[in-house]
Amino acid sequence: MGLIHVTTTVRAKERARKKYVAEFLVNTEATDSLAPAKELKKAGIKPRGRMAYELADGRTVEYDFGLVEIEFMGELTSGRVIFGPDNAEPLLGVTSLESVGILVDPTTRTLKRMPAIPLK
Repeated sequence: MGLIHVTTTVRAKERARKKYVAEFLVNTEATDSLAPAKELKKAGIKPRGRMAYELADGRTVEYDFGLVEIEFMGELTSGRVIFGPDNAEPLLGVTSLESVGILVDPTTRTLKRMPAIPLK
């Protein structure tokens, strides 16, 4: 499947002046989103905790995470963002996608809005 990128904005809280805007790689294998730590700090986002994460190569590493507003495709949600390495490509995790009713369509390699978010 081809790579999908989406312009995404993360900010520390509602109406925060500082923000981080970038093209995030959609990663349905990742639960949380990730961005370069230096960019998150410039945007005024502070670490709130630390978690262990499993990388694609099987290694386990610990990263700080922050709590943010996440905006993409005209949708707004909130969640965790991982303070990744400063050279990391920003990743948009599946939790953010699903929370606003967006799925990856594997046949067209596009993001698709669900008609409704399931509550069942």
